[in-house]
Amino acid sequence: MSSAVPLSVLDLSPIALGSTASQALQHTLELARQAERCGFDRFWLAEHHNMPGIASAATSVVIGHVAGGTARIRVGAGGIMLPNHSPLTIAEQFGTLESLYPGRIDLGLGRAPGADQLTARAMRRDPVAAAERFPDDVQELQRFFEPDAPGQRLRAYPGSGLRVPLWILGSSLYGAQLAAALGLPYAFASHFAPEQLDPAIEIYRHRFQPSAAHATSRLMLTVNVVVADTDEQARHAFTSVQQSFLNLRRGLPGQVPPPVDTMDGRWTPEEKAGVDRALRHAFVGSPATVLQGLRRFLDTYRPDELMVTAHLHDQKARLRSLELLSGMQSALSLSPAV
Repeated sequence: MSSAVPLSVLDLSPIALGSTASQALQHTLELARQAERCGFDRFWLAEHHNMPGIASAATSVVIGHVAGGTARIRVGAGGIMLPNHSPLTIAEQFGTLESLYPGRIDLGLGRAPGADQLTARAMRRDPVAAAERFPDDVQELQRFFEPDAPGQRLRAYPGSGLRVPLWILGSSLYGAQLAAALGLPYAFASHFAPEQLDPAIEIYRHRFQPSAAHATSRLMLTVNVVVADTDEQARHAFTSVQQSFLNLRRGLPGQVPPPVDTMDGRWTPEEKAGVDRALRHAFVGSPATVLQGLRRFLDTYRPDELMVTAHLHDQKARLRSLELLSGMQSALSLSPAV
């Protein structure tokens, strides 16, 4: 008998056009509380820098804000860009979070800087060298969460012995290879990088090496989901996401724009094709429409968990989307494998 695929939420504390970071962070907590009421498993936040439309740059601080304002839902990073930090610093930060909110903290780790080269240098990091050290840094971070060993001189306090769950994040094949080699759960960013999804899953599942913490692989996929009462309402709200992706492609990141009646005339055919490719795994519409699309996606890729995201301009639309999505959770189970 199949069981429902767990649902979670990815949020970047998006700053709507005309709004402020303070309002965005309040909306993030409101969204997390909605996710908790709706029975979602996790609420993750992501590290990005020098982005005027994202308020989650100090990711561990925002995780504390969300965890402190909720009671049961797991809260974590999706992710911390480890090349920007020393493993000891992250072990201390997430050891502190785990000490404050025991059993509720996740730590997803990414290799990208979450910023451009100029910003990476401003954080006093060598982005190329730091990315090359990523596998070693992940293993160093793992050791900081293990119980102290005899003669160990460098420890993370808090952190030591807390075994904060680690995930490897990816939008290419590199993360899949590393997660498989280390025997860690893997989360793929199919919400913006669908081209590598199939080979990444193949690599992760077939090369997975059981570890002390994980005997089997665990795959989570992230997709864009906007559910509204009608297809038309959902498509209208989704134009904010399309405009944001278009602005990124043009090198003009900014606050989340309000929705528009049509995208016609706002992009060239080439730009539309590029945005459509990036948003290939976006499920937008009424509950019936989204349910049909998500069922096909789940049966095709068979993830162990599904994480949803959509940076909409209207907070009420975000809350309503989660509410409607939660109503279809029991129907989002995998068909028997053939």
